[in-house]
Amino acid sequence: MIAPVSGAARVVEYNLAVYRRVWRGSVLVSFISPLFFLAAMGVGLGDLVRKGSGSVEGVSYLRFLAPGLMAASAMQTALFETTYPIIGKVYWQRIYDAMLATPLTVRDLHIGEITWLAMRFTIVAALSFVVMTLFGVVTSGLALLAIPATVLTGLAFGVPVLAFSATQSNDAGFAPLQRFIVMPLFLLSGPFFPIEQLPGVFQAVAWVFPLAHGIALTRGVVLSTLGLGAATLHTAVLLAYVVAGTVAARQTLRRRLVV
Repeated sequence: MIAPVSGAARVVEYNLAVYRRVWRGSVLVSFISPLFFLAAMGVGLGDLVRKGSGSVEGVSYLRFLAPGLMAASAMQTALFETTYPIIGKVYWQRIYDAMLATPLTVRDLHIGEITWLAMRFTIVAALSFVVMTLFGVVTSGLALLAIPATVLTGLAFGVPVLAFSATQSNDAGFAPLQRFIVMPLFLLSGPFFPIEQLPGVFQAVAWVFPLAHGIALTRGVVLSTLGLGAATLHTAVLLAYVVAGTVAARQTLRRRLVV
């Protein structure tokens, strides 16, 4: 006898059906974007760095930059997947209302969406890893751990944003989120230069948010420079964001969808 498909799997199945219509463009962008970044900055700007300081934290600028961009791409994907698509399902298109008219529950929607996010981050991380490999950044099998590290980084950012998006009735809150949180984090959390070069107050702010920990974890496993204690700390912070976001998302979805 074939076991029945769980409700959460049905939600994932719906997202896959939608993704089938756009996967070619999505995969292309996820591959081309790191390719161009590494070619322009890792190789181009990296050559200027080599002629100047010679290296960044003991490695070439290309090897320093690539894992940082890999983790940062998960944050960008998280913003794309958990803002407009979620508010559309909750408020504009009422997709969730239609799903709840079936035997599906809010718990199914909740788990299904987080599972789908993990799948999307895995795709993005795998493509970024392929690009890093093509540029010769990957030198050890340990670097494969960068894929789950990047997925965890994406979830640490995406699940809390999902909780936030479920409370919105319009997109007015998304522009400030992009302008005052995502963009500053992208620039100041360490993908392009060591956080230690920032003034102390900005270093403290950067370490409060998950991206800095995700970049440190991803870069550390790619370059084999991360000790067990630091890896445990970064992982714990990311997991704390995921857990807190998961609890919040469950509450906001239930509050919004259950009358």
